[in-house]
Amino acid sequence: MKKSMIVFAASLLAIPAVAAAQAPNDAQIAAIVVTANQVDIDAGKLAESHGSSAEVKSFGKQMVTDHTGVNKQATALVTKLKVTPQDNPTAQSLKSGGEKNVANLKSLKGAAFDKAYVDNEVTYHQQVIDALDKTLIPSASNAELKALLVKVRPAFVAHLDHAKHVQAGLGK
Repeated sequence: MKKSMIVFAASLLAIPAVAAAQAPNDAQIAAIVVTANQVDIDAGKLAESHGSSAEVKSFGKQMVTDHTGVNKQATALVTKLKVTPQDNPTAQSLKSGGEKNVANLKSLKGAAFDKAYVDNEVTYHQQVIDALDKTLIPSASNAELKALLVKVRPAFVAHLDHAKHVQAGLGK
């Protein structure tokens, strides 16, 4: 596992640790959700343009489309609720980890890029699901925010399954 992937994975693992100290409030959850989606949008755009296999390019495009849709829903909800996403250490860590992941991916070409991108997507989606289950959904106090998190969870599970499928295909 590349160093940047380890840093990125560690940033996601920090979500439950932060919650153990103090559960994030709805404004912090909103920032975490938007940041987590943007991180995957940025990596997906890179996969669309730099992926060497059609399957990786297609998966990257799907990540951009799906995560952009989630961010639109989250932004519409926080606007409706008059909640301003509140920056926090978890969101900052996600952003930093995402930037390091993209920088690492930009240094790779061909099959090495495809493998690093898809391996990260498997790890990333598993950790986002864990964060949703252990921290974000239980900590959300607003019913509509909690409902949105519950509603988008199956998409993250589908993304994880799809990433594992692509990952298995790359090994052949």
